[in-house]
Amino acid sequence: MTIFLILAPYGAFTFLTLVTSAMISVFAASAICLVTVAIDVVRGRSVKILAVGSAVMFAAIGLSLALFDPAIDTLRIKLLVDIGIFLISLGSMLVRHPFTLQYALESVPAETAAMPGFLRANYIITGAWTAAALLMAAANLVLLYVPGLPLWSSLAVAFAARNSAIYFTKWYPEYRQIKYGTPARALPDAR
Repeated sequence: MTIFLILAPYGAFTFLTLVTSAMISVFAASAICLVTVAIDVVRGRSVKILAVGSAVMFAAIGLSLALFDPAIDTLRIKLLVDIGIFLISLGSMLVRHPFTLQYALESVPAETAAMPGFLRANYIITGAWTAAALLMAAANLVLLYVPGLPLWSSLAVAFAARNSAIYFTKWYPEYRQIKYGTPARALPDAR
């Protein structure tokens, strides 16, 4: 459920860009981010860096479309979104609070969170998501400047990068358990 809530705004944005305007797509994604924040608040959980950062990013893109240039093409908007995700993820590590840490702390016992390597593991998982966002941005950038490439090539890279990050998020805690004896639930649930 956690991964679904994290990815819901991005999935909705991607789908909506296929059927409606970029402006509607980014404002809808921002609204979904705010709903995920509300769900966390109602459940007594912390407000997540990724959800708030994404809500702000989507809203900022939407406002710039509404106020300055509504004619920006969808590919450039997707590039901006990927760069935004990259900056949020990288920024969370630079401020020494990888975004996965908030999810992990809410899903493990305190003794697991206190184990050596727990924070490092969250840096590694956040790094995987940062790399995935960078790959998605690069794919959109290449598609933007090499117009002969088919659209599906960028979609394939995005699909592979996102699914690799999801797989890694699920696999890495299991790997740590085998290698270091760290409990399998030491990191966020990737279901």
